Amino acid sequence: MSERVWYYIESHKNNAAYNMALDELLMEKVRNRELPAVLRFYEWETPTLSLGYFQKAQKEIDLRRVEQYGYEMVRRATGGRGVLHDKELTYSVVLPESYEGMPDSVTESYRVISGGLMEGFRNLGLDAHFSVPQTKEQRKELTNIRSSVCFDTPSWYELVVEGRKIAGSAQTRQNGVIMQHGSILLDVDIDHLFDMFKYQNERFKEKMKAAFREKAVAINDISEKQFTVDMLYPAFKNGFETGLNMATKPYRLTDEDLGRLEEISRKYASDEWNFRR
Repeated sequence: MSERVWYYIESHKNNAAYNMALDELLMEKVRNRELPAVLRFYEWETPTLSLGYFQKAQKEIDLRRVEQYGYEMVRRATGGRGVLHDKELTYSVVLPESYEGMPDSVTESYRVISGGLMEGFRNLGLDAHFSVPQTKEQRKELTNIRSSVCFDTPSWYELVVEGRKIAGSAQTRQNGVIMQHGSILLDVDIDHLFDMFKYQNERFKEKMKAAFREKAVAINDISEKQFTVDMLYPAFKNGFETGLNMATKPYRLTDEDLGRLEEISRKYASDEWNFRR
Protein backbone atom coordinates (compact mmCIF):
# COMPACT_ATOMS: atom_id res chain seq x y z
CA MET A 1 0.00 0.00 0.00
CA SER A 2 1.22 3.48 -0.80
CA GLU A 3 -0.86 5.39 1.78
CA ARG A 4 0.70 3.99 4.93
CA VAL A 5 0.67 7.11 7.12
CA TRP A 6 -2.70 8.11 8.55
CA TYR A 7 -3.60 11.13 10.61
CA TYR A 8 -4.60 10.52 14.22
CA ILE A 9 -6.99 12.52 16.42
CA GLU A 10 -7.88 12.11 20.08
CA SER A 11 -10.99 14.23 20.59
CA HIS A 12 -11.77 13.08 24.13
CA LYS A 13 -15.13 14.32 25.50
CA ASN A 14 -17.48 16.46 23.41
CA ASN A 15 -21.21 16.82 22.90
CA ALA A 16 -23.15 14.58 20.54
CA ALA A 17 -23.49 17.09 17.69
CA TYR A 18 -19.76 17.83 17.74
CA ASN A 19 -18.86 14.15 17.67
CA MET A 20 -21.03 13.39 14.66
CA ALA A 21 -20.06 16.61 12.90
CA LEU A 22 -16.34 15.90 13.18
CA ASP A 23 -16.82 12.49 11.57
CA GLU A 24 -18.57 14.25 8.68
CA LEU A 25 -15.89 16.94 8.44
CA LEU A 26 -13.19 14.29 8.22
CA MET A 27 -15.11 12.65 5.37
CA GLU A 28 -15.09 16.00 3.55
CA LYS A 29 -11.36 16.41 4.06
CA VAL A 30 -10.57 12.90 2.81
CA ARG A 31 -12.88 13.41 -0.18
CA ASN A 32 -11.08 16.67 -1.00
CA ARG A 33 -7.72 14.86 -0.65
CA GLU A 34 -6.65 17.15 2.17
CA LEU A 35 -6.06 14.06 4.30
CA PRO A 36 -5.18 10.54 3.10
CA ALA A 37 -6.93 8.62 5.91
CA VAL A 38 -7.82 9.29 9.54
CA LEU A 39 -8.10 7.31 12.76
CA ARG A 40 -9.99 9.10 15.50
CA PHE A 41 -10.95 8.20 19.08
CA TYR A 42 -13.48 10.12 21.13
CA GLU A 43 -15.80 10.12 24.12
CA TRP A 44 -19.16 11.66 25.03
CA GLU A 45 -19.58 14.66 27.35
CA THR A 46 -23.09 13.49 28.26
CA PRO A 47 -24.42 9.94 27.89
CA THR A 48 -26.00 9.91 24.43
CA LEU A 49 -28.43 7.70 22.58
CA SER A 50 -27.40 7.58 18.93
CA LEU A 51 -29.94 6.41 16.36
CA GLY A 52 -29.14 4.71 13.12
CA TYR A 53 -29.82 6.83 10.05
CA PHE A 54 -32.96 4.88 9.13
CA GLN A 55 -34.51 4.51 12.59
CA LYS A 56 -37.83 6.19 13.38
CA ALA A 57 -37.34 8.34 16.47
CA GLN A 58 -41.00 8.91 17.42
CA LYS A 59 -41.96 5.28 16.84
CA GLU A 60 -39.01 3.53 18.46
CA ILE A 61 -37.71 5.86 21.19
CA ASP A 62 -39.20 6.73 24.58
CA LEU A 63 -38.32 10.41 24.31
CA ARG A 64 -39.71 11.18 27.76
CA ARG A 65 -37.29 8.70 29.31
CA VAL A 66 -34.31 10.10 27.39
CA GLU A 67 -35.15 13.55 28.76
CA GLN A 68 -35.74 12.19 32.26
CA TYR A 69 -32.25 10.66 32.34
CA GLY A 70 -30.73 13.89 31.07
CA TYR A 71 -29.23 12.14 28.05
CA GLU A 72 -28.60 13.57 24.61
CA MET A 73 -29.98 12.01 21.44
CA VAL A 74 -28.48 12.26 17.97
CA ARG A 75 -29.02 10.60 14.62
CA ARG A 76 -25.93 9.10 13.03
CA ALA A 77 -25.04 9.28 9.35
CA THR A 78 -24.55 5.51 9.51
CA GLY A 79 -27.19 2.81 9.60
CA GLY A 80 -27.78 0.22 12.28
CA ARG A 81 -29.66 0.36 15.53
CA GLY A 82 -29.63 2.40 18.72
CA VAL A 83 -26.51 2.69 20.86
CA LEU A 84 -26.11 4.21 24.32
CA HIS A 85 -22.74 5.96 24.34
CA ASP A 86 -21.53 6.34 27.90
CA LYS A 87 -18.75 4.26 29.43
CA GLU A 88 -16.91 3.55 26.22
CA LEU A 89 -14.25 4.62 23.76
CA THR A 90 -15.67 5.41 20.33
CA TYR A 91 -13.53 4.97 17.25
CA SER A 92 -13.85 6.41 13.77
CA VAL A 93 -11.98 5.42 10.60
CA VAL A 94 -12.22 7.56 7.46
CA LEU A 95 -10.48 6.62 4.21
CA PRO A 96 -11.07 6.65 0.44
CA GLU A 97 -12.93 3.74 -1.14
CA SER A 98 -9.93 3.57 -3.48
CA TYR A 99 -7.55 2.87 -0.57
CA GLU A 100 -5.23 0.12 -1.74
CA GLY A 101 -6.31 -3.27 -0.47
CA MET A 102 -9.74 -2.10 0.72
CA PRO A 103 -12.45 -4.47 -0.58
CA ASP A 104 -15.35 -3.07 -2.57
CA SER A 105 -18.02 -4.81 -0.52
CA VAL A 106 -19.18 -3.35 2.80
CA THR A 107 -19.00 -6.74 4.51
CA GLU A 108 -15.42 -7.43 3.48
CA SER A 109 -14.27 -3.90 4.30
CA TYR A 110 -15.71 -4.42 7.80
CA ARG A 111 -13.40 -7.38 8.10
CA VAL A 112 -10.34 -5.32 7.13
CA ILE A 113 -11.12 -2.29 9.30
CA SER A 114 -12.23 -4.40 12.26
CA GLY A 115 -8.85 -6.11 12.16
CA GLY A 116 -7.63 -3.03 14.02
CA LEU A 117 -10.26 -3.51 16.68
CA MET A 118 -9.35 -7.16 17.09
CA GLU A 119 -5.69 -6.30 17.67
CA GLY A 120 -6.75 -3.66 20.20
CA PHE A 121 -8.74 -6.17 22.24
CA ARG A 122 -5.83 -8.59 22.10
CA ASN A 123 -3.59 -5.82 23.45
CA LEU A 124 -5.89 -5.83 26.48
CA GLY A 125 -5.43 -9.57 26.90
CA LEU A 126 -8.86 -10.49 25.50
CA ASP A 127 -9.23 -13.32 23.00
CA ALA A 128 -11.32 -11.46 20.42
CA HIS A 129 -12.24 -12.96 17.08
CA PHE A 130 -14.60 -12.27 14.20
CA SER A 131 -18.23 -13.30 14.20
CA VAL A 132 -18.81 -15.25 11.00
CA PRO A 133 -22.22 -16.96 10.74
CA GLN A 134 -21.63 -20.49 9.47
CA THR A 135 -25.08 -21.93 8.89
CA LYS A 136 -28.09 -20.86 6.84
CA GLU A 137 -30.04 -20.41 10.08
CA GLN A 138 -27.36 -18.14 11.54
CA ARG A 139 -27.27 -16.01 8.40
CA LYS A 140 -31.05 -15.70 8.46
CA GLU A 141 -30.85 -14.53 12.07
CA LEU A 142 -28.89 -11.46 10.94
CA THR A 143 -31.95 -10.21 9.07
CA ASN A 144 -34.26 -10.83 12.01
CA ILE A 145 -34.18 -7.44 13.75
CA ARG A 146 -36.06 -8.14 16.95
CA SER A 147 -35.39 -4.87 18.73
CA SER A 148 -34.14 -1.35 18.09
CA VAL A 149 -31.06 -1.91 20.25
CA CYS A 150 -27.60 -2.49 18.84
CA PHE A 151 -25.33 -5.17 20.34
CA ASP A 152 -28.08 -7.77 20.77
CA THR A 153 -26.82 -9.85 17.82
CA PRO A 154 -23.34 -10.09 16.31
CA SER A 155 -23.27 -9.24 12.60
CA TRP A 156 -20.77 -10.28 9.92
CA TYR A 157 -17.19 -9.68 11.05
CA GLU A 158 -18.02 -7.98 14.31
CA LEU A 159 -15.89 -8.78 17.32
CA VAL A 160 -16.86 -11.34 19.92
CA VAL A 161 -15.17 -12.50 23.11
CA GLU A 162 -16.29 -15.70 24.81
CA GLY A 163 -19.11 -15.89 22.28
CA ARG A 164 -20.54 -12.45 23.07
CA LYS A 165 -20.40 -9.25 21.05
CA ILE A 166 -17.95 -6.74 22.51
CA ALA A 167 -17.88 -3.99 19.87
CA GLY A 168 -20.55 -2.61 17.56
CA SER A 169 -19.75 -0.80 14.33
CA ALA A 170 -21.57 0.94 11.52
CA GLN A 171 -20.36 2.13 8.13
CA THR A 172 -21.40 4.61 5.47
CA ARG A 173 -19.98 5.28 2.01
CA GLN A 174 -20.50 8.68 0.46
CA ASN A 175 -18.99 10.04 -2.74
CA GLY A 176 -15.96 7.77 -2.71
CA VAL A 177 -15.27 7.91 1.03
CA ILE A 178 -15.74 5.21 3.68
CA MET A 179 -16.51 6.19 7.26
CA GLN A 180 -16.81 3.45 9.87
CA HIS A 181 -17.32 4.21 13.52
CA GLY A 182 -18.26 2.17 16.53
CA SER A 183 -18.36 1.61 20.27
CA ILE A 184 -15.74 -0.15 22.34
CA LEU A 185 -17.71 -0.89 25.51
CA LEU A 186 -15.98 -0.51 28.85
CA ASP A 187 -19.17 -0.91 30.90
CA VAL A 188 -22.86 -0.75 29.97
CA ASP A 189 -26.02 0.14 31.91
CA ILE A 190 -28.44 -2.34 30.38
CA ASP A 191 -31.46 -1.09 32.33
CA HIS A 192 -31.00 2.49 31.14
CA LEU A 193 -30.34 1.35 27.60
CA PHE A 194 -33.57 -0.62 27.33
CA ASP A 195 -35.61 2.02 29.17
CA MET A 196 -35.12 4.38 26.23
CA PHE A 197 -36.81 2.15 23.65
CA LYS A 198 -40.46 1.34 23.16
CA TYR A 199 -41.67 -2.24 23.43
CA GLN A 200 -45.07 -3.83 22.87
CA ASN A 201 -45.18 -4.86 26.53
CA GLU A 202 -43.00 -5.23 29.62
CA ARG A 203 -42.65 -8.99 29.20
CA PHE A 204 -41.16 -8.60 25.73
CA LYS A 205 -38.81 -5.88 27.00
CA GLU A 206 -37.51 -8.18 29.74
CA LYS A 207 -37.07 -10.98 27.22
CA MET A 208 -34.96 -8.71 25.02
CA LYS A 209 -32.86 -7.60 28.00
CA ALA A 210 -32.17 -11.21 28.91
CA ALA A 211 -31.15 -11.95 25.32
CA PHE A 212 -28.87 -8.90 25.33
CA ARG A 213 -27.07 -10.16 28.45
CA GLU A 214 -26.47 -13.50 26.74
CA LYS A 215 -25.18 -12.01 23.48
CA ALA A 216 -23.32 -8.82 24.44
CA VAL A 217 -20.59 -8.00 26.91
CA ALA A 218 -18.41 -5.10 28.02
CA ILE A 219 -14.66 -5.21 28.63
CA ASN A 220 -14.83 -4.86 32.41
CA ASP A 221 -17.42 -7.62 32.65
CA ILE A 222 -14.97 -10.27 31.47
CA SER A 223 -11.51 -8.89 32.17
CA GLU A 224 -9.68 -9.73 35.38
CA LYS A 225 -8.10 -6.28 35.17
CA GLN A 226 -10.45 -3.30 35.45
CA PHE A 227 -9.66 -0.87 32.67
CA THR A 228 -10.29 2.86 32.42
CA VAL A 229 -11.10 4.68 29.19
CA ASP A 230 -7.67 6.34 29.24
CA MET A 231 -6.08 2.89 29.12
CA LEU A 232 -7.99 2.04 25.94
CA TYR A 233 -6.52 4.83 23.78
CA PRO A 234 -2.97 3.43 23.42
CA ALA A 235 -4.18 -0.18 23.21
CA PHE A 236 -6.48 0.50 20.28
CA LYS A 237 -4.23 3.06 18.58
CA ASN A 238 -1.54 0.38 18.47
CA GLY A 239 -4.15 -2.19 17.47
CA PHE A 240 -5.26 -0.24 14.41
CA GLU A 241 -1.67 0.49 13.40
CA THR A 242 -0.89 -3.24 13.60
CA GLY A 243 -4.14 -4.50 12.13
CA LEU A 244 -4.13 -2.10 9.18
CA ASN A 245 -0.36 -2.11 8.75
CA MET A 246 0.08 1.65 8.94
CA ALA A 247 1.59 4.39 11.08
CA THR A 248 -0.10 7.51 12.43
CA LYS A 249 0.83 11.11 13.02
CA PRO A 250 -1.20 13.66 15.02
CA TYR A 251 -3.60 16.02 13.30
CA ARG A 252 -4.59 19.34 14.84
CA LEU A 253 -7.80 20.99 13.63
CA THR A 254 -7.20 24.31 11.88
CA ASP A 255 -9.21 27.50 12.37
CA GLU A 256 -10.89 26.75 9.06
CA ASP A 257 -11.74 23.26 10.29
CA LEU A 258 -13.27 24.66 13.47
CA GLY A 259 -15.44 27.07 11.52
CA ARG A 260 -16.71 24.33 9.24
CA LEU A 261 -17.20 22.05 12.24
CA GLU A 262 -19.46 24.63 13.86
CA GLU A 263 -21.58 24.76 10.68
CA ILE A 264 -21.97 20.98 10.48
CA SER A 265 -22.69 20.72 14.22
CA ARG A 266 -25.83 22.81 13.79
CA LYS A 267 -27.26 20.09 11.56
CA TYR A 268 -26.70 17.34 14.11
CA ALA A 269 -28.17 19.50 16.89
CA SER A 270 -31.36 20.22 14.93
CA ASP A 271 -34.75 18.53 15.29
CA GLU A 272 -34.99 18.55 11.51
CA TRP A 273 -32.11 16.06 11.37
CA ASN A 274 -32.77 14.05 14.51
CA PHE A 275 -36.52 13.61 13.92
CA ARG A 276 -36.40 13.33 10.16
CA ARG A 277 -37.91 9.83 10.38
